[in-house]
Amino acid sequence: MTRAVGERPNVLFISTHDINPHLGCYAGVYPGAEYARTPNLDRLAAEGVRFDKAFAAAPICAPSRSSIMTGCHPVSIGTMHMRTKAVPPPQVRLFPEHLREAGYHTTNNSFTDFQVPTPVSTFDECSDTAHWRDRPTADTPFFAAFHSLTTHESQIYLDDDAFAARTADVPERWRHDPALAPLPPYYPDTAVFRRSWARYNDLITQMDHWVGGLLDQLEEDGLAQDTVVVFWSDHGLGMPRGKRWLNDSGLHEPLIVRWPGVLEAGTVHSAPVHLMDLAPTLLQACGVAVPDHVQGTSLITAEGTLVAEPHEYVFSARDRQGEAEDRSRSARDGRYRYTRHHHPDRSPMQHTDYPDHLATWREMRLLASREAGQLATGARRSLLTPVQRLLVGAAKPAPEELYDLQEDPYEQRNLAADPGHETTVARFRAAVDGWLADVGDLGALPEEELLERWRPGGRWSVTEPPEPPGPAADVLATVSPTPGARVVWTADPPVAAPERPATAADRMGSPPDAIGAPPRDGRRWSLLCPATAPGAGRRVWLKACRLGFLDSQEVEVEVEVA
Repeated sequence: MTRAVGERPNVLFISTHDINPHLGCYAGVYPGAEYARTPNLDRLAAEGVRFDKAFAAAPICAPSRSSIMTGCHPVSIGTMHMRTKAVPPPQVRLFPEHLREAGYHTTNNSFTDFQVPTPVSTFDECSDTAHWRDRPTADTPFFAAFHSLTTHESQIYLDDDAFAARTADVPERWRHDPALAPLPPYYPDTAVFRRSWARYNDLITQMDHWVGGLLDQLEEDGLAQDTVVVFWSDHGLGMPRGKRWLNDSGLHEPLIVRWPGVLEAGTVHSAPVHLMDLAPTLLQACGVAVPDHVQGTSLITAEGTLVAEPHEYVFSARDRQGEAEDRSRSARDGRYRYTRHHHPDRSPMQHTDYPDHLATWREMRLLASREAGQLATGARRSLLTPVQRLLVGAAKPAPEELYDLQEDPYEQRNLAADPGHETTVARFRAAVDGWLADVGDLGALPEEELLERWRPGGRWSVTEPPEPPGPAADVLATVSPTPGARVVWTADPPVAAPERPATAADRMGSPPDAIGAPPRDGRRWSLLCPATAPGAGRRVWLKACRLGFLDSQEVEVEVEVA
């Protein structure tokens, strides 16, 4: 029987990297989606809800993912810089931990990158083999997250043999023809951009094949009718004016949710939503109370209907990205995007070592250099259009930007200084001011000052050890004095830490400490809570975890009361 709201449905949480809504199901809704070949995601949308205006909190992965996993704006909890290791307020937790506490088996396969070291309290399993099939019983509800790196920007620029291997499941008849690539007008029409656009779409088709495999496994296990399936991406495509930019092309995301028997198949939701709304939405769907500090809004009601207009505005922010120091704030309603730049004198395409090695970034800089050569001979520039030239300009187009996405889907005409839009600009200014006054803006602080607040003298705080209440008391009453700490337990005795196997994140070139993967000590840790309590007569080891802190020392206890 299909579960309803609050009746503990399973959750299959599927994410990918670096794409806009370039899926076939968005054809006619999002520019360029008609070029896509995505039969599995198209079918998922036909069976569920397609959100047409879903937006990321940041145009780059780690800040965006931090908002999704906490339900909070990055600027509010300190996760806005790419990358960092923040110390969020003590009440903030990664939302799967709430599900785990409610009796869910939570798994993550296996990318993290949430801007905090992922504590062992969050997932029952976080590895390249984590799967719902490893839950303790067939009746245990699960939250199973799977993350595809197939569409990550780095994959567009592989050499031919590596790219062919990466897209081995894309039939030749489905390969995207560069000659037909629907390039946005802010890209120069060159072989580099056409080839990159075609490859980007081939990678999406490969990722769609992977999604189809997960959905097939769900069907094979007889779980499709009892499972909420959520598909999302973290931010825009990995080319200039996409990822790292506070334009719609950097923030507009695909979002599809299927919940048989609750959400009507083939529904289209057209109002703006935050990706960070997923945390409260899934908690509510699973019958778990949404904490008061969560800043996202559930997209479903307690009765299981969609909230028609959950937000008047959705907000996003850009801060430090690698070595590029910057700060901009943006708001979107159903029609317009407004952006305020705190450093309008800085280039929108500042030098950043990693993307500057990517072919499309090199192409933009090469064309700008060649145009400088034209000027040197007294000729007029002719290789870039004015809109394209803005991408590599010495400064941003203006301190403020306003675009009418209904009339100008590629954001080519900045209306911020247009007298006819003065009222609209004033409305958005007030909206951004109100948002930041409400949630705060830690991005306004120098990052060194913020780090000193979190870790005086550069020293990480250590969570205080758990304090068992006494030899005859219930071990579940054990707490740590550190605010926000969660106690975990294991019956596995300490052993020498095994050599950690390589993860998908490692293969992308990021060390585990940058991605924030949970520590691996060869032991299985459970949350100390009624849902996963140690039985009486067992010797267990306890420790406490808190976001942004190091784990506590372990405490060994004999459990006398179950």
